[in-house]
Amino acid sequence: MARRFSAPYQTEPVSSLALWARRLAVFAAVATLGSIGIVRFGFLEVKPALATFFAALGIAGLSILVALAGFVAIWQNGSRGMSMILLALALDLVILAYPAYLGLQYRRLPPIHDITTDSIDPPKFEALARLRLGDGANTAVYAGLYSAEQQRAAWPEIETVQLDVPVQKAYDVTLELVTKRKWRIVDARAPQPPRREGKIEAVARTLIMGFREDVAIRVLPDGDGSRVDIRSSSRYFESDLGSNAARISKLIDDINTAADNAALAKKPAATAKGAVKGKK
Repeated sequence: MARRFSAPYQTEPVSSLALWARRLAVFAAVATLGSIGIVRFGFLEVKPALATFFAALGIAGLSILVALAGFVAIWQNGSRGMSMILLALALDLVILAYPAYLGLQYRRLPPIHDITTDSIDPPKFEALARLRLGDGANTAVYAGLYSAEQQRAAWPEIETVQLDVPVQKAYDVTLELVTKRKWRIVDARAPQPPRREGKIEAVARTLIMGFREDVAIRVLPDGDGSRVDIRSSSRYFESDLGSNAARISKLIDDINTAADNAALAKKPAATAKGAVKGKK
């Protein structure tokens, strides 16, 4: 029965629209991966890579239209190619899903790219300033009052980290977290109170495209404790789509957790020492 049912179908021609939908989807996937590789490995400047990426998105959109037309043709004339159409649509959806999410983020979040815990006196880019001089790169100078107001409205929780550990311990904890994140450290200077603040400058990368975003961290003594200020700024584009705020928020949480663990680990040792002295 199965052979009798499928034999007439096997003699039907393959829909040319289904073939082209699959070809376009595969080409869009290759172009998308190629553009991501260009940015991540620095083969070309950002602008040509973005042009390739947006062209790939356009081809993926065209593939969807061709696939829908092919579906209608197959429904009407009974030609083959439904599996090709389904494959094309699956590839197109994978390609377009993340850009669609970024589009929603662009509409929802303020168009800023420079986030800091201290908008009055943000950590400065010193070593990183030389890397922000390329064509189309954002300046190393802080974006200013407008950006600060937009940031405060969107992410009021981003503020200076106050810690109950000495400044050297705060610096060590922060440097360890930066190292674990595999950010490229450009400069790291331990604090030397009262003359020199602790300073870390590093380059982070966005998850998918690998765009470079620069991070400056300042560690200062604050009485018996310390304070940590963080700045994260996109090297390109006016809007970061929330990536810098997310990076700082996660780092703040991890610094607080690590500092609390360090403080708790120190207390039992001090208690034990006091017990020994009392016994004597």
